[in-house]
Amino acid sequence: MPMSSPQVAVLVAAYNAHASLPRCLDSLRAQTLADIEVLCVDDSSTDDTYALLRSYAQRDPRFKVLRTPVNSGQAMARNMALNFVHAPFVCMVDADDWLSPDCLQLAVDVFRQHPATDCVAFRLMLTDDQGNERDYGLPTALAQGRAMSGNEAFEACMDGWQLHGLYLTRTELHKQYPFDTATRLYSDDNTSRLHYLHSREVRACQGIYYYRQHSQSMTNSFNLHRFDLMEANLSLLAALRKEPHVSAEVMQRFEGSRWMTFLSCYRLFLKHETELTTGQKAELRQRFVKVLNTFSRHTLRLKYRWRPGYWLLSWPKLFEAQQRFYRFVRLHIGKND
Repeated sequence: MPMSSPQVAVLVAAYNAHASLPRCLDSLRAQTLADIEVLCVDDSSTDDTYALLRSYAQRDPRFKVLRTPVNSGQAMARNMALNFVHAPFVCMVDADDWLSPDCLQLAVDVFRQHPATDCVAFRLMLTDDQGNERDYGLPTALAQGRAMSGNEAFEACMDGWQLHGLYLTRTELHKQYPFDTATRLYSDDNTSRLHYLHSREVRACQGIYYYRQHSQSMTNSFNLHRFDLMEANLSLLAALRKEPHVSAEVMQRFEGSRWMTFLSCYRLFLKHETELTTGQKAELRQRFVKVLNTFSRHTLRLKYRWRPGYWLLSWPKLFEAQQRFYRFVRLHIGKND
């Protein structure tokens, strides 16, 4: 089909995704907004992913295919594609997710109606392996068609992801804040938070992003990359410290969230300790000590550390003893973390 100047760029990073890719790519071909560019990056797959992407590019000139020299992770792959974006708006779609046919058109319509908007959140629909669907929901203001300020949107996604991180944004904003590559997993969440923080206003549309939840995905199954969330939070902390307009209140809230995340990671370690090798346990303990030393009572509010099991103890062995005792008590009263 003839190619006019694209309005939207879609970044698709794929690794060994041959089975799920067709639904994703077919949903992009079926968009009612025809003026799009789809930048696909094969992250050095070992299956037929690259050949499949090439076949779509041969049939549809809107599809471009890139390939990483080595497997580098989604953030690196998406950043490679971001360098080739020509459209004024950009979004990402995971290789096992897909969009409703009107998704991109509805998002662009919001930008046209509201020139001060910098991010338009999609309606997020969670799907599982059995095909069940659940609407993730949006903060009240967005659900009612109102705008949120960048600070409001940032705070809504900072703690508990009340506002999810799947949206269409202005390319200039995304290129200013590309995907964070600090860790293999989770650090691209930091990018979403920074996009929201630096938006003049954030709105939502009714275009649906279908998010596939796999029971054995990297973020749902137990694996060492689950602990990357600690370092991803550290990377975001460093970025926020460079932002002069982030208030002390917001920083304290983030520190509380970061502390709770750290505790969750440590308790995950204790729960699966017997599955780890001696070397893996030693590596994780080093990572825990490094992150533990970044917390301070001066920045961590009392409400995050007053309960037994939540005390901020800077001595690693004392902290570990506390967590083991906490887990022992929880197990014996029938509440496992």
